[in-house]
Amino acid sequence: MQRHSFFEDIIALFTACVFVSLGVYLFKMCGFLTGGTAGIALILTKLTMLSFGQAFFLVNLPFYYLAWTRMGKRFTLNTFVTVTVVSFVSDWLPAVITISSVNRVFAAIAAGLLVGMGILIMFRHVSSLGGLGVLGKYLQEREIMNAGRFMMAVDVCIVTVGYFLVPFDVLLLSILGAIALNVVIAINHKPGRYQIT
Repeated sequence: MQRHSFFEDIIALFTACVFVSLGVYLFKMCGFLTGGTAGIALILTKLTMLSFGQAFFLVNLPFYYLAWTRMGKRFTLNTFVTVTVVSFVSDWLPAVITISSVNRVFAAIAAGLLVGMGILIMFRHVSSLGGLGVLGKYLQEREIMNAGRFMMAVDVCIVTVGYFLVPFDVLLLSILGAIALNVVIAINHKPGRYQIT
């Protein structure tokens, strides 16, 4: 099976990080939440003095050992790089881009699509946004819990916490964004559809 070159990985992962960071920018601008480690990081920005980038980087730290032992060296290093770049770019974006006004429904959908496309590119270049996806895979391998059910349970917990942190209309739009994100991955991330590794 053909493999991506190092240069192809670098360009693709940087592109993915920019997509995810732009999506996070829109989520933050509108006060939306999302799932996974990014969702936990967004909640922490509402409860602490941490920026998104700081919270996102810290939340992912405990999962690298699991990634190294369960997913391999290449996946772990790529994931560490993408998490670090997303953490940095997300905090840096407000210095180079300003959006004064945006329709919130459009923002929810666009942000979900951007983050979904970023994650899809990461998957295709042996990387991820880290964290809970790695833990989900570990739990499934140990036959403790299905990875999909685990991620769904985490997202339900995030939405439940979000109920107490954001207005109900913002929560609904956050769910719309999460749906847009998952539709991108569900439609495009299928075994055999993309052969290069």
